[in-house]
Amino acid sequence: MLAMKQPLLTTYELGAVQLKNRIVMAPMTRRRVTNNDLAPTTLNTTYYAQRAGAGLIITEGTAISPTAIGFINVPGIYSTQQIAGWKLVTDAVHAKAGKIFVQLAHGGAASHPDFYNGEIPAGPSAINPGLQAFTQEGFKDTVIPRAFTTEEIKAIVKEFSQAALNAKQAGFDGIELHAQIYTLIPQFLSAATNQRMDEYGGSIENRARFLFEVLEELIKIYGKQVGIKFSPAAFNPGLLKPDGFTIDTFDYILNKLNNYDLGYVHLLGPDRDLKGTPIEALQDNYFSRFRNIYQGTLIANLGFTQQTGNKLIDDGLADLVSFAAPFIANPDLPRRFELGIPLAEADQSTYYSGGATGYTDYPVAVKG
Repeated sequence: MLAMKQPLLTTYELGAVQLKNRIVMAPMTRRRVTNNDLAPTTLNTTYYAQRAGAGLIITEGTAISPTAIGFINVPGIYSTQQIAGWKLVTDAVHAKAGKIFVQLAHGGAASHPDFYNGEIPAGPSAINPGLQAFTQEGFKDTVIPRAFTTEEIKAIVKEFSQAALNAKQAGFDGIELHAQIYTLIPQFLSAATNQRMDEYGGSIENRARFLFEVLEELIKIYGKQVGIKFSPAAFNPGLLKPDGFTIDTFDYILNKLNNYDLGYVHLLGPDRDLKGTPIEALQDNYFSRFRNIYQGTLIANLGFTQQTGNKLIDDGLADLVSFAAPFIANPDLPRRFELGIPLAEADQSTYYSGGATGYTDYPVAVKG
C-alpha cells in the first residue's frame, strides 16, 4: 500500500501543533514507574522516544496530585521530581521530531485506602462504584468513598490547573483530560455515582459542571492544545456503565464543546454489540452520530487496523485514529504502515509488568 493512498500518513494541523501523520499513540497504563517518587525514568524515556514516529503520543494516565492515585506504579505530575522525569521524556520525543501530550487523571472513588495511609478516598457521593483498585497487594474492592465538599471540588479544579502548569514546565506540547471509563469525571457524569444536591449534581448540566470547570482552567494555560477523551460505551463492572441518561449526556457535552476552542475530542468506541443495552440507538451510527454533533477535530479509538483506520478517515468519520496495543510491539508502527510490513504481536503477560521486558525490547522492523 502506497503512502499517498493512506489518509493515516498525511499531515494534520492540530491547533499550533503540526502532526507528521494522523496516527496517534493512545494512552496506555503500563505500570513501569516503580520508584517511590512515581517519577518517569530513563526506561520510560526510551519507551516513548522509540514511538516518536507517531503523529501524536498521548501518555498514560498521570495523577494530578497525591490524592488522585488509583493504580500502582503509574506516574504523577505534581512534584519537582516528576516534572524533571517528564522533561527527560519530552526532550527525547522532541529530539526525534515527535509531539507528545500528557493525559491528566484523577481516580476519585475508583481508588483504595491503601494509597492514602488508610484514609478513605473521596468521590462525588458516598456511593461505592463497585470497582477494583490495583494495589501493592493486588486487586482490592473499592470502598464507600467520602463525598467531596463543594470547596474540595473547587480545589480539585485548581489541582488540574496546577498540573497543567507543571506540564508546561515539563515541555509537553499539550494536554488530554482523562474523562473516560471509571475515573473522576465519569463518576460526576453518572447518575448512579453522583447523587449530589448542590450545583454539581442532579441535572445533566450540573453533573457535567465539574468537567467544564476543569476544561476551562486547562484551556487558560494551553489554549487550543487541550483534548479530552470520552468513552460513552464503557461497560465497566459495578455502577459506572451506560444508562438511560448516557446518550442525552454526551449529546449535551459534545454540543457545548463546540463553544470551546478545543484541540480535539478523543472518542473510545464500543467493544461489544449494543443491542439490548441503554445505548442501543448507537449500534449502527456510533462515530457518525457524535461526528455530526461535534464540529472540531475528532480522534477515534476502537481497536482499529491499518485498513479500518484509513477507511474511517476516508469516510470523514474522524480526523485522526489512535492505536493502543499495536504500539506495544511495534514502536515503528507508522513506518510499518507506510512500507506494508507485518505487525509484531505483543506479549500480553508483560503489558503491566516486566521492566524493560515487553516494554522497550521490541525491535523495529527491517524491510525484507
